[in-house]
Amino acid sequence: MWAAEDPIFERKQLLEIDHIPNEDRIIGRDEEIENIVSSLHPAISGGSPRNTLIYGKTGTGKSLVTKHVTRSAQRYAGNQGVEMGRAYVDCTQSSTETRVVVNLARELNNPERTGISIPETGLSTDAYYHRLWQILDELYDVVIVILDEIDKLQENEVLMQLSRAGEAGKVDSCNLGIIAISNKISFKKSLDERVLSSLQDTEFIFPPYDANQLRAIMENRKDAFRPGVITDDVIPLCAAYAAQEHGDARKALDILRNAGELAKNSDAEKVTDQHVKDARDKADMDRFAALLKDQPTQAKAPILALAALVESKNEAEFSSNEIYEVYRYITNQLDMDTLSQRRMNDRLNEAVFLDILGRTERVVGRGRGRGVTPYLYHLLEDSDIVQAVILRDSRFEPLGGQPLIP
Repeated sequence: MWAAEDPIFERKQLLEIDHIPNEDRIIGRDEEIENIVSSLHPAISGGSPRNTLIYGKTGTGKSLVTKHVTRSAQRYAGNQGVEMGRAYVDCTQSSTETRVVVNLARELNNPERTGISIPETGLSTDAYYHRLWQILDELYDVVIVILDEIDKLQENEVLMQLSRAGEAGKVDSCNLGIIAISNKISFKKSLDERVLSSLQDTEFIFPPYDANQLRAIMENRKDAFRPGVITDDVIPLCAAYAAQEHGDARKALDILRNAGELAKNSDAEKVTDQHVKDARDKADMDRFAALLKDQPTQAKAPILALAALVESKNEAEFSSNEIYEVYRYITNQLDMDTLSQRRMNDRLNEAVFLDILGRTERVVGRGRGRGVTPYLYHLLEDSDIVQAVILRDSRFEPLGGQPLIP
């Protein structure tokens, strides 16, 4: 019943997304590592690190390099007798100011030394800030705060508070630095002048990996598998697929790991190109399912309507008017409440904010009389994957096998 050992994987953790490898396994990011090291260098002796904004598409190594460099800096500072703290917040999971402050305080706190408790709920935002400042001053000489996917924050007040903590006298003995990471190079345009003035940041852009770098990344982690298990065409094919997705190393490793899982589950002796092809489809579905995981039924219905239109009309973009007609048909078929078009539009725009959908404007006319049409929405994933994921939701099961267009 239980296998004595895994016939496919030897060190599977090398392919896990959250795994932080040694520096010799980080490929094609030497310049980026040096840039972040330069920003943090004052911190290793207890000085003030420079606030840093990092941009780049998904899977370009932003989080990986940042975690690696800050972990290394913390270790080096400790050897110099400097108490350095580091805290990581995923803003897709903690998208409000209060949740960010709570998570920072809980991660940085040592209640046995501070005597401070950080309850999950029950305090005002100001009270959480007050306890965070106490923790920083009591425990640390310097702290690095990493705010990943910062564009998902619902407000930017936390940036103001953290960046001005020393200047405003909130902390006395601790120097605080921020590393903010975003997939959107336009993120900074969303910040008001007060935040920009207090942040005074350094900016770095992480370019996409090319196919050769992707191959090198996977070759460098090939020992995740048992010797001789993967065929010669597996890694080049994984790299080719990921290169098509803007050089996404995360996707490359996802596909490679899933290909191994599929081979293992089918009792295959080797991982082949067919396992890679099947794993690519699975990786796409898993990623999209993760995006939709916490979305309510009323948010999924207009996304399904758009997917149905894309498949039926063989066009890429549709207006909210067109989507609403199909949305209304779907909700009637499921005996669901039908939202007003304005409220459905709000759901579509929330999906754009969460990078589930894309949105464009189309300017019509010329000169002084030109205007802008309503937004046009498009999928960021293949329509068949969108439909397959949403129709797996038990609320949408009655639509299985039925036409989605009235």
